[in-house]
Amino acid sequence: MKKLTYLFLLAQLLLLGSLNAQPYKPSAGIDAKVNALLAKMTLDEKIGQLTLYTTDWGSTGPTIREGYKNDIRSGACGNLFNSHTVGFVRELQRVAVEETRLKIPLLFGFDVIHGYKTIFPIPLGEAACWDLEAIELSAHIAAAEAASAGLNWTFAPMVDVTRDPRWGRVMEGAGEDTWLGCRIAEARVHGFQGKKLGNTDAVLACVKHYAAYGASTAGRDYNTVDMSERFFREYYLPPYKAAVQAGAATVMTSFNDYDGVPATGNKYLLTTILRNEWGFKGFVVTDYTSMNEMVNHGVIADEKEAGELSLNAGVDMDMQGSIYQRFLKQSVKQGKVLQKQIDEAARRVLRLKFELGLFDDPYRFCNEERQNATLLSADHRKAAREVSRKSIVLLKNDKNVLPLQRNQKIALIGPLADNKSELIGNWNGAGNADDCVTVAAGLQGWSLTHVKGCDIEGSDKSGFDAALAAARNADVVVVAVGEKAMMSGEAASRTDITLPGVQEELVLELCKTGKPVVVVLMNGRPLAIPQIAQNATAILETWWLGTETGNAIADVLSGAYNPAGRLPMSFPRSVGQVPVFYNERSTGRPYNPDSKWTSRYIDEVNAPLYPFGFGLSYTTFSYSQPTATVSFAANDASKRYPKSPVTVQVTVTNTGKMAGEEVAQLYVRDLVGSVTRPVRELKGFQKIMLQPGESKTLTFTLKAEDLGFYRRNMTFGTEPGEYDIMVGGSSQDVKTVRVRLEK
Repeated sequence: MKKLTYLFLLAQLLLLGSLNAQPYKPSAGIDAKVNALLAKMTLDEKIGQLTLYTTDWGSTGPTIREGYKNDIRSGACGNLFNSHTVGFVRELQRVAVEETRLKIPLLFGFDVIHGYKTIFPIPLGEAACWDLEAIELSAHIAAAEAASAGLNWTFAPMVDVTRDPRWGRVMEGAGEDTWLGCRIAEARVHGFQGKKLGNTDAVLACVKHYAAYGASTAGRDYNTVDMSERFFREYYLPPYKAAVQAGAATVMTSFNDYDGVPATGNKYLLTTILRNEWGFKGFVVTDYTSMNEMVNHGVIADEKEAGELSLNAGVDMDMQGSIYQRFLKQSVKQGKVLQKQIDEAARRVLRLKFELGLFDDPYRFCNEERQNATLLSADHRKAAREVSRKSIVLLKNDKNVLPLQRNQKIALIGPLADNKSELIGNWNGAGNADDCVTVAAGLQGWSLTHVKGCDIEGSDKSGFDAALAAARNADVVVVAVGEKAMMSGEAASRTDITLPGVQEELVLELCKTGKPVVVVLMNGRPLAIPQIAQNATAILETWWLGTETGNAIADVLSGAYNPAGRLPMSFPRSVGQVPVFYNERSTGRPYNPDSKWTSRYIDEVNAPLYPFGFGLSYTTFSYSQPTATVSFAANDASKRYPKSPVTVQVTVTNTGKMAGEEVAQLYVRDLVGSVTRPVRELKGFQKIMLQPGESKTLTFTLKAEDLGFYRRNMTFGTEPGEYDIMVGGSSQDVKTVRVRLEK
């Protein structure tokens, strides 16, 4: 396989964005093939296509659980996950197509969340790059690597809107904003599924977790969810719809309930909205044993009833619970479900197997040469380095201590300064920590003294003295601190979102030396770091960057790359503010720091430590006063959206001495609505490169739906009245122009 250059990969990517822009629809002629196959299948074989089992890869290497090979041979299991690498997949596929009656190939799925072998930044970190082409490229490379290793299905993207950093799975999503979440969902679907399903550099995307999983009560994983229909449709539902309309072929149900009914058995979610409103034609799979867990929810009496509720709601495939396999045939005999429902579910699964070309060549994703040439290639590592450095957010830079100078003596301190084991983060695919570049390795060639100082966890301060001595003998201190990878992700909720162990104490002691202290944060969620924010000289939020961590961080520290990341999720001052997010709705007593009798705390300000959209640069930018032209009127729900838009213009100037990228963000506010409206909502952004002294005039176009909302009668549309349109460098640093929509 000829290696692709990074630039060629990027050029390819630019072509991908216009593809798969509609909901998944079966290709012409496939239905006839599926119907012919269904006519030959027994009920047991049809149910087998609705069954998904895991192998034991994660714990014991490439082995399959006892009995599952027999399930494949009998047709009782039509799909597997956690089965990857060409040799392992080929053998399992051989069993399916050579030792079964109908020779139906298997689907092979895996959690390819932010890379397969070349690991990119965690999705929350990647969202911080505010670069949709880079995000799409990351997903495309992940898909190419996964497909080269025998896989054809990824359980991504996760598009849950997340406003509570206590919830560990914030690391898997795009943060707190609905509009940005929609755009990133589209980009990742396009990247995973590529130009065409069945291409050997593409895999099926799976939108998860449907729906509202990111709103788990108290930030506790697997917990219940409770919200109004208006809030659900306006803030939490749109990213799923965006992913489906971008062409996502599969959808995964969530663990939580919605309106008192678990998502896996929720017909309103799975049929009324997903299929009837959105026209989704792919298949729906449960999350791991979520069908079984409905018994614990207390909405059904036993697992047999769980299977009936799920199928009737619209679930096509049972992940690992084996409920469909054990009970569905009996449920048909009892009339609790209809065979035509099973036929339709099997049809959806088989369609996608035909789309992937597996019936023509069941081994099309099993090419050893392609696997060897693709995994961790030089071009993929180069792309990972580029995306990683784009994802770093500069939170503070007093006295312009950054970028570092080559003649400076650097004390490199902290438990993550020369650590490989944590760098690939959670949900790291088939990534290997040994392939990672550490911060120390990235800074190789600089004048470094490295001292660990302390561990990530624990109370041991015995390394403080050596760290402080190194700091006193240096010109500048770089201290790398953060979480362990497994402290964020699934089943990793935290009530304390400060730095674990004695890391914060180490940082504060280093600050007392009087030397400039640059804090490098590595974490999977926003952390509460008010003391560090007050005392450190500079702070870089680097998330978990993956394979090229050290090189990307060194690029930013040295000034080889001017940081341009912006926060996709607000950083609280303390856990007591949580959830804190930028687009809160108006209250009857809005915050007034001079009045106790307003919506405020008596011991803290309302504002987050670092707000959504915030990020500094090594240069500075200024914005002109925006102007706006309005050429449409408010409309009612019975009319189509008028085509004429609101046009906004603003001039951005690089007022500093270094070339840099700025993320110009556009927000809107409806000043008077029939229901309470947010104080601001992101509705657009443009990322631009400016040379020192250079100016660019940007034009934003707002469509009617950008100003629409679910009105008092629950119809969606605009209303006449005044709107503030705000443009600036973050959600809290904007200039405003007011416009009026007429009736």
